[in-house]
Amino acid sequence: MSIAHEFEYQKPKDLRAALKLVAAYGKKGRILAGGTDLIGWIREERITPEIVIDIKGIKDLAKISFKNGVLSLGALVTFSDIIESRAVREKFPLLWEAARKVASVGIRNRATLVGNICSAVPCCDAGPPLLVYEAQIVVRGTGRERQIPMGEWFLGPQKTALKKGEMVVAVRMPQPAKNHGACYVKLGRYRGEDLAQASVAVLVLPNHRYRIGFGAVGPTPVRGLKTEAALQGKALSHEVLAAARNAAVKEIRPITDIRATKEYRRHMIEVMLERGLKTASGRLAGKGPEYGLDVI
Repeated sequence: MSIAHEFEYQKPKDLRAALKLVAAYGKKGRILAGGTDLIGWIREERITPEIVIDIKGIKDLAKISFKNGVLSLGALVTFSDIIESRAVREKFPLLWEAARKVASVGIRNRATLVGNICSAVPCCDAGPPLLVYEAQIVVRGTGRERQIPMGEWFLGPQKTALKKGEMVVAVRMPQPAKNHGACYVKLGRYRGEDLAQASVAVLVLPNHRYRIGFGAVGPTPVRGLKTEAALQGKALSHEVLAAARNAAVKEIRPITDIRATKEYRRHMIEVMLERGLKTASGRLAGKGPEYGLDVI
């Protein structure tokens, strides 16, 4: 399908020039990083921007750094970059594991982490891991910078807390603990390039502390606070797991669509949560399966 909609195209050489364009056009402009969502939406005329601002030439936005316990991922960092990063794999294994489950190699080579959360679709793979890592979204406008907690980022399907005249320049997240276990569980209809029917991100910290994130079972990815409350400070006994499963199905809001029924999603969230908790706990203890292996 060709693109019938006409728009202006600009490729600024630096962040300052990009921000001027963003300020001038506001919501009538769109940022092009990887373009894996944007180009499809323009082709389908779901969006009709007046200008496309291509930021791929701004090299400073393509950096990954880990300093003073904080990981910083620029707006041009792709999922392939994340997979290849030693710092991510060793210190943020949940994000590394989730990145491996994004679409296909070709898409991962183009799609950016920031683009994934800016698209803000309920099944985005980056949402649950960034929620449990308690990431901060760094946004810039002309003359100002602010950080938005990941828990405040998603406002609804394809809606974020980004304001007119702003663009995301990076995602930052603190390492939760030097020793932690994690597991990203993604349910799809088949192996390969498919969107999630449901997803669960599990982070297990020392002293039986837990963080849980859900995707594709509500209008946005969401932190499972009620599920966490049922788990905190407790070893994973049969009774504790049952309480966590019961809490999870009460706080998710799945729908029936082309990929799955709401009943199937509810059932599978229980299965995925339990397997994710057991896997992450095993990894924390040094005896779980290797990261990257499917548990469902």
